[in-house]
Amino acid sequence: MSGQENTPAAAYDLVVVGSGAAGMAAALTAKIGGLDVAIVEKDSHFGGSTAVSGGAIWIPNNPLMRAAGMEEDAEAAFTYLQGEVGNLMDTDLVRRFLKAGPEMVSFFQDNTALQFEHRAVSPDYHPDRPGASMGGRVLDAQTFDGRRLGKEFDRLKPPIGDFTLFGGMMLNRFDIGHFMNMTRKPGSALHALRLLLRHGRDRLRHSRGTRLTLGQAVAGRLALSVLERDIPIFTGQALTALLTDGAGRVTGIQTEAGGQITARCGVVLATGGFPANAEMRAELMPHVAKGAQHFSMSPRPATGGAIGAARAIGAHFIDTNRNAGFWAPVSLIPEGNGATRPFPHLFLDRAKPGVIAVSPKGERFVNEAVSYHDFVSGMTRAGLKEAWLICDHRALRRYGLGPVRPAPAPYRHHLRSGYLKKAATPAELARRINLPPETLNRTIQAFNADAAEGIDRQYGKGSTAYQTYLGDPEHCPNPCLNPLETGPFYAVRIFPGDIGTSMGLATDADARVLREDRSVIDGLYACGNDMNSIMAGTYPGAGITLGPALTFGYLAGRHAAGEG
Repeated sequence: MSGQENTPAAAYDLVVVGSGAAGMAAALTAKIGGLDVAIVEKDSHFGGSTAVSGGAIWIPNNPLMRAAGMEEDAEAAFTYLQGEVGNLMDTDLVRRFLKAGPEMVSFFQDNTALQFEHRAVSPDYHPDRPGASMGGRVLDAQTFDGRRLGKEFDRLKPPIGDFTLFGGMMLNRFDIGHFMNMTRKPGSALHALRLLLRHGRDRLRHSRGTRLTLGQAVAGRLALSVLERDIPIFTGQALTALLTDGAGRVTGIQTEAGGQITARCGVVLATGGFPANAEMRAELMPHVAKGAQHFSMSPRPATGGAIGAARAIGAHFIDTNRNAGFWAPVSLIPEGNGATRPFPHLFLDRAKPGVIAVSPKGERFVNEAVSYHDFVSGMTRAGLKEAWLICDHRALRRYGLGPVRPAPAPYRHHLRSGYLKKAATPAELARRINLPPETLNRTIQAFNADAAEGIDRQYGKGSTAYQTYLGDPEHCPNPCLNPLETGPFYAVRIFPGDIGTSMGLATDADARVLREDRSVIDGLYACGNDMNSIMAGTYPGAGITLGPALTFGYLAGRHAAGEG
């Protein structure tokens, strides 16, 4: 939309602020329920943080896993979350999520282009806890052909460029495995060739690849359904205030452009939390308050404006979660103009054999194969403002390190830029990155002795099903362990970061926003990262942001349409 087409009308039944998974889920559900709905988006593109995410969706006991014969006890997921969240759990919200999540999946499968597939093997992040699952709970959106969006394809927020190849070619989890094995397995080489040919055709007509996976597939499929149902998405429309009547009921929004939009049935806030708000980060993230640099992978428009507007009319903001964000270690890729861009180290490198993390003292401080959230928690517990990922030449060329891709991809440009540090020996590498050489030598020697036996006695790397799932299944006896012994050696500096914030607005089980006294603010809903996470700042498994985002977006839409 452009020009007059991007100007909202004066009134709708429901106004949804934010165009990520939560917002589009709410809009679609309300529209299907009979309401006249509009979406307003601060950014110049739609899709929000969903479009740049990994796209995993955590829904226990979902219909796809059941159809595949993967039945689970209805109480198992509750038990698992109870062990994760502890006394911070809001039991009513968790119960509603576990009941409504499978309903949401069926609803979208039956009524929209959002079609799912389940991961038969995808362990929860703490698989040794009671109630944990080894697979089935995590859903992905089926790969999506972006050409179905027509001219609107260019309005979909593009993926993070460093997660693509050759000018915007996306890979899913299976594609990555084939590309890593393309020089060793003919079947993988053929798969990679097919994708390259498809991408080559795409680039003749489009600015990037149109085969969408991960979060792009979630956002693209939802957007197609939104547009097919004539729900307008107005971009460049920042929320500045919520409108209320004399009784305190929310009746619409005020936008930065000066326009007022009336919402007869209410307003849904789904703008992605506050990860780009430096003041809130300093207030709510202890390591930032202590001077640590912190880098978010969330879109820059997510500054917490919707949360601030809600608080201005009495909404309660919960700041007691165990963590203010969903953590991820981040490295900084130099750009030609002296700036840098962040890269998240989620699951491709840290768990692999021949990779360790060390502090500025040259010592290991955490199990490298734990989840990205737990890894940064290990950094902050140790009081670290930065750390280093270190690997040998074998690991670098076999698995890659951050944006440094495995062989046969070139990597010397990362050396020239200064992103990747290289030295012939561990001691020389330590001097290059200002670590104590003798300490780093001792650290690597101790790790190597254990790795040769397949047991990490210090931190237990490769000791759970989740960790070995991320390792190299072809490497024995431990998929996560191998000595660092094949020079030269390499290092990348990492910092604390996040993939979103967890603290948000208090809501009831219908996603209605609450005051501090637990009374409902009529006409106001929150979902996604504007809603306080039901995980309370813990990170139980892949997809624990998008799963609740879609579910409570669905519940908000149902309630607004009178179906709650």
